[in-house]
Amino acid sequence: MAFFRAQDGTRLHYTDEGNGTPILCLSGLTRNSEDFSYVTPHLPACRLIKLDYRGRGLSEWPEDYMTYSVPVEMGDAIALLDHLGIAQAGILGTSRGGLIAMAMAVAAPDRLRGAALVDVGPELDLAGLGAIMGYLGQPPQWTTHAEAAAARASLMTGFDDVPPGRWMDEVRKLYKETAEGLVLTYDPRLRDAVIAAAEAMPEPPDMWPMFDALATKPLACIRGANSDLLSRDTLDRMQTRAPDMIVAEVPGRAHVPFLDEPQSIAALKDWIGKLA
Repeated sequence: MAFFRAQDGTRLHYTDEGNGTPILCLSGLTRNSEDFSYVTPHLPACRLIKLDYRGRGLSEWPEDYMTYSVPVEMGDAIALLDHLGIAQAGILGTSRGGLIAMAMAVAAPDRLRGAALVDVGPELDLAGLGAIMGYLGQPPQWTTHAEAAAARASLMTGFDDVPPGRWMDEVRKLYKETAEGLVLTYDPRLRDAVIAAAEAMPEPPDMWPMFDALATKPLACIRGANSDLLSRDTLDRMQTRAPDMIVAEVPGRAHVPFLDEPQSIAALKDWIGKLA
């Protein structure tokens, strides 16, 4: 296992494997680097760097939970590139990771070679945001991985034909099984940080300029056809502003696709080819 220190001293976990074009894999809000385990075997030769955000996965929980923010996490991503001596990388960003990629396109464009956005864009649907707040930071109601996996198939509406083993893989990424029951694999105070940030900014920021900055680079977007966070209308407007963007919609998937679907793999291979 590999670790480095962020600028404020927080100890962060990452993995670094393969050779070729460097691609930094950034996961969703409550997720971690294991999210990219499904797609890794299907990608062409490249250097995959996967980061556990602060307070997630194997990374340290900082004392100040308000550092759970896109600007700080973007700084952590750049610090990891510095740690590895990488001047410029592509970002494969799922949900939160895509927001970080858009922020970097404005704040540090020279560090960004291109981006693949997974089920995220410059406008986020309220239905999807509400669904996230429904579970964010909440202790799991199940006591074992088996119970959680059995329940997940009915909870994850919009996902079709998912084998039971995949749901077991998913809950093992989300929860740690202990003698007292399941516990989250991330800091529950992440909820407090998100609520505080929303209260400090009642009106959502205009992220279209960030997307426009990103659109000058090799760009892809993968949307779950049943997504409640990235609407089809927003995706259409993204395509209008970035005609060269590689686009894939994955049937039978909501927020977010697993990325080993044929449509996801084809889009990512095309994108990686453009990065190279």
